[in-house]
Order: sequence, then C-alpha cells, then structure tokens
Amino acid sequence: MSYFDVASSAPLHPVARQALMASLDEGWADPARLYREGRRARLLLDAAREAAADSVGCRPDELVFTSSGTRAVHSGIAGALAGRRRVGDHLIVSAVEHSSVLHSAAAHEVDGGAVTEVPVDRGGAVDPDAYAAALRADTALACLQSANHEVGTEQPVAEVAAACRAAGVPLLVDAAQSLPWGPVEGDWSLLTGSAHKWGGPSGVGLLVVRKGVRFAPPGAVDERESGRAAGFENIPAVVAAAASLRAVRAEAAAQGARLRELTERIRARVPALVPDVEVVGDPVRRLPHLVTFSCLYVDGETVLHELDRAGFSVSSGSSCTSSTLTPSHVLRAMGVVSEGNVRVSLPLGTEEAEVERFLDVLPGVVRGVRDTLGAPVEGGSGDADAVTVDALGMSCPLPVIELARAIGRVRVGGTVTVLADDEVAAVDIPAWCWTRQQEYVGERPADRGVAYVVRRSS
Repeated sequence: MSYFDVASSAPLHPVARQALMASLDEGWADPARLYREGRRARLLLDAAREAAADSVGCRPDELVFTSSGTRAVHSGIAGALAGRRRVGDHLIVSAVEHSSVLHSAAAHEVDGGAVTEVPVDRGGAVDPDAYAAALRADTALACLQSANHEVGTEQPVAEVAAACRAAGVPLLVDAAQSLPWGPVEGDWSLLTGSAHKWGGPSGVGLLVVRKGVRFAPPGAVDERESGRAAGFENIPAVVAAAASLRAVRAEAAAQGARLRELTERIRARVPALVPDVEVVGDPVRRLPHLVTFSCLYVDGETVLHELDRAGFSVSSGSSCTSSTLTPSHVLRAMGVVSEGNVRVSLPLGTEEAEVERFLDVLPGVVRGVRDTLGAPVEGGSGDADAVTVDALGMSCPLPVIELARAIGRVRVGGTVTVLADDEVAAVDIPAWCWTRQQEYVGERPADRGVAYVVRRSS
C-alpha cells in the first residue's frame, strides 16, 4: 500500500518513536515538582522546548505546547483578539485558511466581531497589496497560513507580515504544513503548528507568541505553559514531537529536492495521460511534496475508493470537509473544479517506482468512473439558439456532464441554461467554463434550484 496523504497526517517518524519510547520512563512525573523525578521531567520538557524553538526560529520562552494544532490556532486567535480588544474587534483571514482558523473567525463574528476575508487568485495565493488594503484602524489581528493544506501554494507571508507590522497589527501564521520544510520567513507575531503533520505523535501542537505581542489567554488561566495552554504536559509526546521536527528538518533539503521532482512528474504527466484534467495550485511557489489536480466528469470520492482498491491512499478535495456534502472552501475560493479533485502528498522516502505505478493506474481508474457516469464526448455543431437542461435532483458531477452534453447542441453564441439544486454546481459550472473556454454568463434563482447560464464561445 502506498500512503500518499501526509498532508492529513504523516506516519510516525523513526526518531519520534525512539524519543517517545525513551522518554516514557523518564518523563512521567510532574515537571513542576522539585524532587528528582520532577526535575528529570522538567529537563526533558525544557530541552524539547529549546529544540522546537530552534526549529521554529523563536525564543524558548515564546513557545508553548498545546493539545493539538487546532487548539493552538483557537487559543492563539482568541488570546490575541482579547489582548487587543481596546484597539478594536476586526479580524482578517484569507479565504483559503484551514478550517480551524475559519471556525475561530465564525465564532468571533457570532460574538459581535468583524471579519474580512481576503480572496485569492486561481493559484490559491493572496495578493499582498489586497491584504494590506484590508487593514483598518480597528484591526486587532490578521491571519495567514504559510502554505495551503489542499493545493500546496505558499503564501507571501513576509510581504503581508511587513504590511501588518507597518500598521501595528500582529500577524498569526498557521504553519502546520510548512514547518517540516523550514522556518517561516517574515516578521510574524504569532505562529501555530501540529506535530502529526511532520511525523510527530498526534495530540501535540505548538503556539508561539512573540515578546511584545499583547495576549490574554482565553478561559481560566492555568499555571502551566505560561498560562497559555491548560493541562498536564504530555512530556513523552512533546519530546517526540520536538525530536522529529529536528530530524525532518535535517532531511528537508535532500528530501524536498527529490520529492519536488516526483511531484513535478505528476504535474506534467497527469494532464497528458488523462483528458480534461486541471492541475491546481501555484506551479512554482508550492510545497515540494504536494500536488493536486481535478478531473472533469468524475466524482472525487469514487476515484478515491478505486485508488484505494489499487493500493493508493490519497485525499480528495478538503480533508476537513470530506464528510460533508459541501464543496471544499479552498477550491471554491480559487474558482477551480471541486469534483474529481485528487490531492497527492508524498511522505519522506517515497520511491520513484511508487509514483510510476500511480501514474500507470490513474488513467484506468478515471476512465472507469467516467464510463460509469456516462461522461460526454464534447463537440458538435448544433444550431439552436438556446437549450435548457434539467439537472434538478442530480449531484455533481452530473449537472456538469449534462452541460457538456448540451453545449454541442447550440450554435456558437447560443446559450445553455442548467437548472440545478446541488450546491457544488455553483463552483463547478463556472470552473468548467474556464477550463473549456466557454463564457459563464451568470446565475439566477429559478422556481426550483438555480439557473446557470453558459454561452458557447467555441
């Protein structure tokens, strides 16, 4: 079985396993106690904090360990907003942040706060000037991930951090995906990470709050972890997390170059092997191990199951929304096709032969799913001025398939109206138009569902 989903969770690194087992016998006592066992536990905790801080690029007393990366995000956002409540209640996020950031933003709005969501381009990156333009006199906090978890696009953190610093606004960076590959550049103020993303044990996150940043820990204050993370420290897990982060950093240069060559191979060959595929995400400013592509006229979840049967573990769309019927918020914000989306994120040590076997298997899998769904053969020289397609009650990709079948029945300049009540159609029909070089006219309410209007351009 080839595991290609480290963007969700990486296998436990051998160094993490060794550190975890070794510290189980030494790190069980209360590090706040002064007796021998407590001092041994404290030494382990302090050493782990120093190692993690060195990897992040901060002072040890700026870093605390939390119970997860999500907890680090929630605590970091809530604490920074509370610490700057006299400035205002305005929060800025990008449209492609991890769900933990967006959930915090939604909770802030429910509490009466203001939130601005900065859009991204089709590659998934924010424009630093647009981000700077969102800053206001009452902005309490800005958030920007270092690299996207679904498409791998690296964000211009340094440029955004400079704009935030000039405006006197702290910037929180969710660095969960990029920390294994290097420290985050720029003059950021807060940073979060998650150990299971780099081969550490699950249940360990980190939160960095730079000196001078106003911060008020949410909830009841605990004496542990500088009052910023309540609860007894899981010292063996923390030690393993810090050790594995240092270990993957030592491998990052060599592994990054090797994995980038493999993902470049996927980026180049998948469109050549499989018709009607769009590789999404920035082709240059991206994580070295992650590549995402969308296949027209297939259901991503079905593709996942078929690839699983063939021995490949991959992800489709957003790992955070795969259990819902709504499209990935990242792909929606980028304006790319959300159905038929496959995310491949390669672990350290992935063999070239595994990637070649994936490329051998993928075309047959997609072809089989398309045949089952009745994917269209596009083209034709129809002469109708307008055609209406009833796709009510159909789930994507079926409305898009019906659109592709109908486009050949109208003349160039004619229109196809698709009636659909599937929420995903609002993302995939405009995206289909972009990929197939047809004109998306717009949408309007219908008696049932929504009417999406497309004009044939070629």
